Amino acid sequence: MIILIFSYSMRDPMVYATAKTMRPDSIPVVDLTALRDESGAADVADALHAASQSLGFIYVKGHGIPQSSIENARKLALDFFRSSEADKATVLVSSSHRGWLKPGASKMDDDAKADLKESFIWGTENTRNDSFDEHPLRGQNQWPPFLPELQASAMTYFQQAHQVACLLMQGFALGLKLDKNFFLQTADRPLSRASFVYYPAQTSDSGPEQFGVAPHTDFGVLTVLCQDDTGGLQVQDINGEWVHAPPIDDTLVVNVADLLCRWTAGEYKSTPHRVVNKSGKERLSLVLAFDPNPETIVDANDIPGLTTAEEPITCGDYLTWRFGKAFSYRHSTQGS
Repeated sequence: MIILIFSYSMRDPMVYATAKTMRPDSIPVVDLTALRDESGAADVADALHAASQSLGFIYVKGHGIPQSSIENARKLALDFFRSSEADKATVLVSSSHRGWLKPGASKMDDDAKADLKESFIWGTENTRNDSFDEHPLRGQNQWPPFLPELQASAMTYFQQAHQVACLLMQGFALGLKLDKNFFLQTADRPLSRASFVYYPAQTSDSGPEQFGVAPHTDFGVLTVLCQDDTGGLQVQDINGEWVHAPPIDDTLVVNVADLLCRWTAGEYKSTPHRVVNKSGKERLSLVLAFDPNPETIVDANDIPGLTTAEEPITCGDYLTWRFGKAFSYRHSTQGS
């Protein structure tokens, strides 16, 4: 298994939220091809395991998502965000966290300024025609009537990115010497969500505490991110220093989130990161947040060799708690 290393140089024209150039040993690039075709799954799993124990951020190539799907999703996402506020408000975020999340509607902690980003969020479609609202973070998707082609493109991307997430979860399981489906035993009706995330350009007078998205760790199990070529993602290394995580052609960025960190008793690291868009142009990310079924029990004591004093918790209960802290609409009438 070969881990490629990428080095990047970026000038920082603004003085706030500075970050260093990514060091050659900071974030590895792992090729998933041999995991996808099972020709060398163990080697890939070992590489994923090693990366998750250090920074918890990984570039992955050989992921299998066609470039045409990515480009089509990006185009339609930008069409959505460039639409009028009145149009976007026709799909204002629902109580089940589906639809348009306005700028300023999320903040990563109580003391942070509201984020500049805005998002469009969707998830699994209910194709069984049965009750689908047994968890407050799962419900019917909302599709903009003024952009009817968005639904097919978004769902295609969701399904393809979700397949990548499931493949990665198999790799992580193998890296821990578990059955490859250990983390997927209850994942037939997952709480996974996808989002288009739009970041306006930040100006030099934004101030040191204003971010596209403020420093945070991700809530759930795993995040799969497709960046555009704008840049702006910064990751906090093990020394507490911020480093750029720039776009690399034909790769996705994968990071361990808090629930997987808890599930592995801290073996896999959930690392703070932030976005500051100093490019002078808009930035767009395609994001898949993987989480299994809401009833999934997260308990590191179920993994041989790991122990934890933390009480078992369901995936659904954990996410409900974290979303309640981060999103203002859940305490207002916006999402009703």
